[in-house]
Amino acid sequence: MIVPPQTAEIFKILSKGLFISSNSSDKNIKTLYNIIEEEDNFDILSQYFQSIDFILNKGHHYFYFSRPETKVDLENKIEAAFRWIDILDFFKTYDHAFTSGYRFQSSEILVKLKVDTELETKLEALKRYTEKENHADILDKVLKKLIDESFLELENPISQQYKVLDAFRYLEQIILTINIPEEIENEIPE
Repeated sequence: MIVPPQTAEIFKILSKGLFISSNSSDKNIKTLYNIIEEEDNFDILSQYFQSIDFILNKGHHYFYFSRPETKVDLENKIEAAFRWIDILDFFKTYDHAFTSGYRFQSSEILVKLKVDTELETKLEALKRYTEKENHADILDKVLKKLIDESFLELENPISQQYKVLDAFRYLEQIILTINIPEEIENEIPE
């Protein structure tokens, strides 16, 4: 099996739990995406990484690793899923069109917070994940988390313009896979 010369670099990124998105502004990430996407490379890389217990997954214009889970890992993932659901809910409340390719400035969100109490309440709920008190600090920490996890890019540091990457669809898929039967949805908790 002949693997692409960039295999070590692909592994270095994906093994950190990051994503490789097709719409990244980073030319190196775009190149790696195209290499994985090339005919036969995905299958070759999947087999190669599977031999070291990593599963190469393909989303809608992004790639990521997964691994077989232990019970402790699953509990941590459930906690992380709750955090991501809250963050996704905040940004979808800001703008329903918030998805891959969306561009925004943090200052626009801060302005909307002043007139949208629902958005403000949802940002306040994110305090538990950020341990910050004021809105700008909470938002900065959430944006940094999204950048660190490769869901966002800071496209223009001067204007503080952010771009949502294709990997953000992974978070949206988490929400879409949650199926709440109608009879449970209408139950009133005691």
